[in-house]
Amino acid sequence: MSTEQQEHLKTEQRQHLNPDEIEVAAGRERENLEGWIPTLATDAEVREALEKAFDYRGDVTLTLKNGNVIEGYIFDRRNGATLADSHVRVMATKGAEGKVTIPYADIAALNFSGKDTAAGKTFEAWLKKYWEKKAAGEKNIQIEPEKLD
Repeated sequence: MSTEQQEHLKTEQRQHLNPDEIEVAAGRERENLEGWIPTLATDAEVREALEKAFDYRGDVTLTLKNGNVIEGYIFDRRNGATLADSHVRVMATKGAEGKVTIPYADIAALNFSGKDTAAGKTFEAWLKKYWEKKAAGEKNIQIEPEKLD
């Protein structure tokens, strides 16, 4: 619990701050990966592509070296010293059931096949829509979830 003097100092300090100058953390640029099929020729390319697949908010299709094709959402990955020691965990929707663990070394191809469910849904995009609706005279403007396909 803060004292009255501490609260006064906090209030006084805030009066001199410009909110635009406080926000110093740079946002992260998101790549449009939907539909991308990366080259997996080197260990580094495999690791980089699977790291991007982990950050991707849609389903991917993995073609394994044994010919099996698994589609699903990558929800976990573990980086080991070698590709055989590294693996991804997938919530499979096609080609397997449930959660599947796949070593990086077993992956022949990767396709960002599913829709990126968060594409275009930044706070800035919402603000732009909000101000457009407000300018058009709308009232009770809210964030509405998108309908699922």
